[in-house]
Amino acid sequence: MDRNVTAPLASQFRNVREQSVKLCATLSPEDTVVQSMPDTSPTKWHLAHTTWFFEHFILDEFSGSHRQFNDDYDFLFNSYYYSVGQMHARPRRGLLSRPTFAEILEYREHVDTSMQELLEQNDDTDVIERVVLGLNHEQQHQELLLTDIKHVLSCNPTLPAMNPELEVPTPVLAGEYTYSRGRSGIRPVGARGLGFCFDNELPRHDALLHEHMIGDRLVSNGEFREFIEDGGYSDSNLWLSDGWATLKERGWDRPLYWSEGRDAEFTLGGQRELDASAPVCHVSYYEADAFARWAGARLPSEFEWEDAAAELPVEGNLLEKNIWHPVANASEQQFFGDVWEWTSSAYLPYPGFKPLPGSLGEYNGKFMCNQMTVRGGSCVTARDHIRDSYRSFFYPDARWQFLGFRLAKDGDA
Repeated sequence: MDRNVTAPLASQFRNVREQSVKLCATLSPEDTVVQSMPDTSPTKWHLAHTTWFFEHFILDEFSGSHRQFNDDYDFLFNSYYYSVGQMHARPRRGLLSRPTFAEILEYREHVDTSMQELLEQNDDTDVIERVVLGLNHEQQHQELLLTDIKHVLSCNPTLPAMNPELEVPTPVLAGEYTYSRGRSGIRPVGARGLGFCFDNELPRHDALLHEHMIGDRLVSNGEFREFIEDGGYSDSNLWLSDGWATLKERGWDRPLYWSEGRDAEFTLGGQRELDASAPVCHVSYYEADAFARWAGARLPSEFEWEDAAAELPVEGNLLEKNIWHPVANASEQQFFGDVWEWTSSAYLPYPGFKPLPGSLGEYNGKFMCNQMTVRGGSCVTARDHIRDSYRSFFYPDARWQFLGFRLAKDGDA
């Protein structure tokens, strides 16, 4: 066996798995049980589900010595893999007081031990590919863990901080909103085939880009507050029909987590004064689209975004900065980190798209309907997890994720 192949992967496995538990260091066991709405999941469920993923899709298939920790976990911690079997209803995950948080940690140790043994004994290409997929899957859930617990804590009237030690950067003044000319014509998009990518990033293909301008930074809190003060939430002419109906039904009049006075916002570090220059976040696609109309602009397509970001280094306000909130940055265009950026593109398959074979084919492809594509990662995305071709997706009314946007315009001026 070639240890040059499996040793680095074993180290990466340990690092990613340990990171998930470290993110929970400031939480109490009680915190990890709560589910605040159907879109969120309890913290301990994330820890268990990612463990189940390794157990079911790797150990059960490739390890002859692994012993199931608990047969009930196949039902409790499956998410949406219907070809695997039935699962506990997603909106009822918060009712699972048992197994306890401590038992979930034991489950993780049990599976991690078997995984390390497997990586020491097996360098099969299929095993390696499954492990890499599992690690990227876990990094997605690390982000979900943080956004979900933020929503949970925001429902507490005392507005407790998940981590009061998070850094609060010195505010940076955001300048006038400017645009740069984007490239037009036939442009290649999609994963280049270098390293890991999800199936929804393939195949690489050509896209036609018309003449356009793309914003040099993300839209700020201050700019969004101007939209509100100018009656943006009361002018139906600015809103898509579905967006206006959603606004009226849910009583939206400001971004999620903003105070009623629009001068403070809830963060993972607790309630803070609103930084007018920082990127606005926790807004739906509908709100982003309405703002763009108000500003005489539009949202960029996902291919306009990808082409603009294609030659930039993956740097920015990402998970490792330990800020966990968007910040203003006058020296960067913020294509990576801070907020996932809404695009005008529906989440659809690329020409020639083929999902992964078997049950893992349920990972992305079956969600390619009624959702919008977002790009760029957020302030709680791991740096080695994001890239210019990465496509994530949310329903247009989603707000609990770190969701923001930049603007674009047609033409070249």
